[in-house]
Amino acid sequence: MSIASDCPSGTASDVREKLLLIGGQRVAAVAGRVFKTLNPATGEVIAMVAEGDAVDVDRAVAAARRAFEGPWRTMRAAERGQILNRLVALMKQHADEIAALESLDAGKPISAVLRQDIPAALDTLAYYAGWADKIHGDVVPVRDDALTYTVREPVGVVAAIVPWNFPLMIGMWKLAPALACGCTVVMKPAELTSLSALRLGDLALEAGLPPGVFNIVTGPGSVVGDALVKHPDVDKVTFTGSPGVGRGILRGAAGNLKRVSLELGGKSANVIFDDADLDAATKAAAAGIFFNAGQVCSAGSRVLAQDKVYDEVVERLTARARSLRMGDPADRATALGPVISEKQMNTILNYVDVGRKEGAQLVTGGERVGDRGYFLSPAVFAGVKHEMRISQEEIFGPVVSVIRFKDEADALRIANGTAYSLAAGVWSRDIGRVQRFARRVKAGTVWINTYGYTDVRLPWGGAGDSGFGREHGTEALANFTEPKAVWMNLNV
Repeated sequence: MSIASDCPSGTASDVREKLLLIGGQRVAAVAGRVFKTLNPATGEVIAMVAEGDAVDVDRAVAAARRAFEGPWRTMRAAERGQILNRLVALMKQHADEIAALESLDAGKPISAVLRQDIPAALDTLAYYAGWADKIHGDVVPVRDDALTYTVREPVGVVAAIVPWNFPLMIGMWKLAPALACGCTVVMKPAELTSLSALRLGDLALEAGLPPGVFNIVTGPGSVVGDALVKHPDVDKVTFTGSPGVGRGILRGAAGNLKRVSLELGGKSANVIFDDADLDAATKAAAAGIFFNAGQVCSAGSRVLAQDKVYDEVVERLTARARSLRMGDPADRATALGPVISEKQMNTILNYVDVGRKEGAQLVTGGERVGDRGYFLSPAVFAGVKHEMRISQEEIFGPVVSVIRFKDEADALRIANGTAYSLAAGVWSRDIGRVQRFARRVKAGTVWINTYGYTDVRLPWGGAGDSGFGREHGTEALANFTEPKAVWMNLNV
């Protein structure tokens, strides 16, 4: 596979320093340090970004605390919702600009950003803007001589730590419900993809968010993220990323017993029975692993195919992998962009070597394409055994393991046989079979005769090494509020 067209270059003349957002002001890091952010399609510098540290985190948390105790918490809930709706309008107005920035910074095909990331971010923000004045408690009639009721209060200052695979969309998953609930936020974007969050900060101020409600501190997770997690005046941490970092966050958050929700990795099984519609199943299976170059927590990286259709599934997936147009993410015809970084590319290539050494058959792909940027040809492994590392460990790249199974019980054994439980898919015309599978598979989301769809109105998350807690829907409102019981004596 070759790269279809030349990729845009980020020359030195394009480079501008991006500053932190603290207390409504653009400021440099106190230490004066900056870091480079690179274009994954070329490896060239896009911008220099302020490199924050613990001192900058202290400033941001203090600003968030002042805003929480002051204008944001005391503002009418309906007014908060109106501000969030103004931000929706501004994001729509600047949608093409934001999409281009996200594509450049994360190496995401622009067509995919316009089709999924931007609409999903807008939908999330609009959904929670509508919730702002509808978060309430209940009257609970405990006894006749008392008025007893509950209220839901904002949890306080939230640290939102965002991954690099969907910077804008997942950032909004955290920001929108937190703000709607009356919390204030210090966001730490991924070091590799800070630019869309910083632009969002500008628009948030333009929409009328009071200073300090939304703060952004860029820099390495080992410094900025660690300082946020351990900070005694942060009340809640919401994190999306790897299980290893998630465990570290739990340890760090123990200092003041702050609340934590984690959306971590996945090794999702996409199960194709022999009575499935193979055209639909293999098309969706290919999209389920190759979309965003496989850098998706719920990627269907394990395709389980029943004996009778196994060879045909491998053949069809291979054909689809070879047909994907790879190239400039800014070209709307591009289907497959680069992976995020040289480090990630080398990690994926190492897993390809591991798969070969374990005895799996590399049918296609698994090679670097070109010497500019971080492009990898999508890989299909056949003959994968359930116990192999490429079947058990999250690769986070365009690599699919096709695993053979005998019957329903065998499929469930394999599907449930990892440390992850984020998502799963099942393909069959047998309604009883798919319903049994959906009940018994360990997954926070199960797709039946489809794969990969999400909606902000449905809960999202998993268990085990996939984390705990749920984002989206009304579940997210519980993440950012605390229930309070009120007992009023009526005999006075």
